[in-house]
Amino acid sequence: MQTRPVFSLLVSMSVPMMLSMLIQSLYNIVDSIYVSRLGTDALTAVSLAYPLQNAIVSVAVGIGVGISSAISIYLGSGNQERADRAASLGILLTVFHCILFILAGIFVTRPFLRLFTDDPAVLKDACDYTYIVLCFSSGSLLQIAFEKIFQGIGQMKITMYLLIAGCVINIILDPILIFGLLGFPALGVAGAAIATVIGQISAFLLYILVYLRKSYAVHIRMKYMKPDRKLICQIYSVGIPSSIMMLLPSVLISVLNRILAAFSEVYVAVLGVYYKLQTFIYMPANGIVQGMRPIIGYNFGAGEEARVRTAVRYSLASAASIMLIGTVLSLAIPRQIFALFDADAELMEAGISALRIISLGFLISSVGVIYSGTFEALGNGRDSLIISLLRQFVITIPLSLILSHSCGLGPAGVWIAFPAGEICAALVAFFLLKTYRNGKYSPL
Repeated sequence: MQTRPVFSLLVSMSVPMMLSMLIQSLYNIVDSIYVSRLGTDALTAVSLAYPLQNAIVSVAVGIGVGISSAISIYLGSGNQERADRAASLGILLTVFHCILFILAGIFVTRPFLRLFTDDPAVLKDACDYTYIVLCFSSGSLLQIAFEKIFQGIGQMKITMYLLIAGCVINIILDPILIFGLLGFPALGVAGAAIATVIGQISAFLLYILVYLRKSYAVHIRMKYMKPDRKLICQIYSVGIPSSIMMLLPSVLISVLNRILAAFSEVYVAVLGVYYKLQTFIYMPANGIVQGMRPIIGYNFGAGEEARVRTAVRYSLASAASIMLIGTVLSLAIPRQIFALFDADAELMEAGISALRIISLGFLISSVGVIYSGTFEALGNGRDSLIISLLRQFVITIPLSLILSHSCGLGPAGVWIAFPAGEICAALVAFFLLKTYRNGKYSPL
């Protein structure tokens, strides 16, 4: 962490995460392709369930980032006991979150989904899917907690293998349970949900087996699970902003679904498909962020300012390269992309227009993505949250309302708001890192 050339270190840490994120993105798209074969109503139902499903991942990743940041900083400063306490307390906090999501699945699912549709068939499918993914979310929460612990100590290949294993199990089970292959009953969208939770639980159990096989740089012990107010506050000071950052798409989608539903439910389906597609672009970029976090956190703890700046610079260039590829593909072959989802003529026409407009913000978004991850690694959750709020909330929602209704642009106004939000967030992100600690960690 402290001596290897930064670029080769970043590649070795990021590439496994990029590959695993690409596999996970592939799963998300394959899942939607299978569901789309059941009809547009089924695809709409799963799109409506996305905000609650994303809430699980948001809380899990948020607390995981807080744990990972604390582990990296303490290992960099040579404090082994505090690193062990961070890992152990992180698991305890995750178990508490599991209980909360079970309760949310029971009591929140139907009232939430009824806000967005009156169609009985769509509501039934959405409820069937969401009850399962929420009430059996423990596998996802605990899997991600272990993933972030292993990332915090630099074990990226292990997280890659196990994340891929969970996704592959998911992909294999999807058609079997959705369409009733190999003697199984055809469960429709509920089958997609069951395949998802089985994949997540399988990955968690594999993490347990891997952890028990040998000794790693941190140790999870019952004696370290005693409440430690300072450490809990440190984890949540990064974890809560990170969770909010990941929850923002859920809030954003929920609000935009209401705006778009006023024009047609087809645009709701378009938004759902877009968020499946954009993970294929943003998840590899997030793989870079996950690779750079332990590097930045460790060297920040060790006082290596120059290495922190270099890590941010290489991460920014790498993410921009991915975003550029995504932009070119979205502009050049949008029809072929939407054809994967068996789109009818109306969905195809609306989807092509949306993708071409939204993709104009991909390249500039690399600044917001990398700088937000940098602040998380430095233990500064506040500035990370500010950047994310600008990217996905403060600008996008008001501008969507103004452009779509007041300016009469319709759904196009919603799509234009996406790149506008990315531009504003990038400018603020640059300013925040340039002024943080007198610009010691600014890459430019």
